[in-house]
Amino acid sequence: MVKAFDRWASQHGISDESLIKAIDEAERGIVAARLGSDLLKLRIARKGGGKSSGFRTVIAFRRGQRAFFIDGWSKNEQDNIDEGELKALRILAGIYLELADRQLEDMVTHRNLRELKWQK
Repeated sequence: MVKAFDRWASQHGISDESLIKAIDEAERGIVAARLGSDLLKLRIARKGGGKSSGFRTVIAFRRGQRAFFIDGWSKNEQDNIDEGELKALRILAGIYLELADRQLEDMVTHRNLRELKWQK
């Protein structure tokens, strides 16, 4: 997950287990919305609550290959993504999804990305 998202998730008490569960659901096609250009919007339940009043996240996603959490918000903070944000998120998704393995390793080493240990 990207550094800014990692900070946001930590501030909101979103566990790695919740994020991994969201990726598992994406792998099975359970998503809130398909935003095009390898972008998905996923819902994550608030601790002690359900998904409908929880968090919204955007991931750059290629099934069976890679998933990067790149944006997140509480439902009460923001209703949806506007066109400008969507355009920027698509560009960002393209950048992350095209990184070579070595580049990803370097980004994890330098703490620009944090890897979640996810198994299918």
